Amino acid sequence: MKEKHFFENHEGILKIGIPYTKKLFEKNSKFQNVKILKTKGYGNMLINDNVIMTCERDEFIYHEMMAHVPLFLHSDPQDVLIIGGGDGGTAREVLKHKKVKNCIMVEIDSTVVKACKKHLPQTASVFKHAKLDLRIEEGTRFLKDKQKAFDVILVDSSDPIGPSSLLFGKNFYKNIYKALKAEGIVIAQAGNFFYNLTHQKQSLKMCLDLGFKKIGIYSYNNLTYPPGCWNFLFASKKIHPLKDFKAQRVKQSKIKFQYYNSDIHISSFTKPEFVKKQLKLLGVL
Repeated sequence: MKEKHFFENHEGILKIGIPYTKKLFEKNSKFQNVKILKTKGYGNMLINDNVIMTCERDEFIYHEMMAHVPLFLHSDPQDVLIIGGGDGGTAREVLKHKKVKNCIMVEIDSTVVKACKKHLPQTASVFKHAKLDLRIEEGTRFLKDKQKAFDVILVDSSDPIGPSSLLFGKNFYKNIYKALKAEGIVIAQAGNFFYNLTHQKQSLKMCLDLGFKKIGIYSYNNLTYPPGCWNFLFASKKIHPLKDFKAQRVKQSKIKFQYYNSDIHISSFTKPEFVKKQLKLLGVL
């Protein structure tokens, strides 16, 4: 029998083939095609519109780096908003922090949540957590009337296509700025230096123009996203991601990590020379 493969075409120059043994779920929702495959070597894998979102093998890397970098920087992160993140992994990591009192997750597609509850319990078990307030609605609409409501906002989106396209514009980030408190931090999925550096520069400049004082890009290694290194955008009204970082807080938290630690936090803001040259004029950290 010929082996079955799922292929993701990335940026028109790379094709990734993942062998799989079974299709566990597939449905066309109002917004996108959602499927979960039982793969060889990656575990169960969530795929939206033929783009890999997450898988059991390495999901902890993305989710730990999105959540713990800002939450260990903010002195008192009580109110956290997650936009997107329908698999539940980011919320799982956020709710490991005892200081977090309220975690609102705004996911546009209920089909993703339902599929992950059944086939990705590794991340979706968090939906039973008492502190998690799940809202099925559009993130841009949810943010419009919010004023100084959140300490940290995590934009856990897919690439800027389909239902996520609205999560990359100036109006959206203007509403994020208004929704953040005085020491607020926003983190957003930002692609890869090799594929998305131009877009990253545009997003960083946009954040500066809107009034964010500290902006940066930080990185992590992974198996799933090409070419094995991915980036997050960091923007803060006040907090510096390195100067204001207190490594002892990580140790004192007693949180068990699989990827993140205080050394990774610091080193993740280190950039290759070609990136430093591109971002230098913006004052990127």
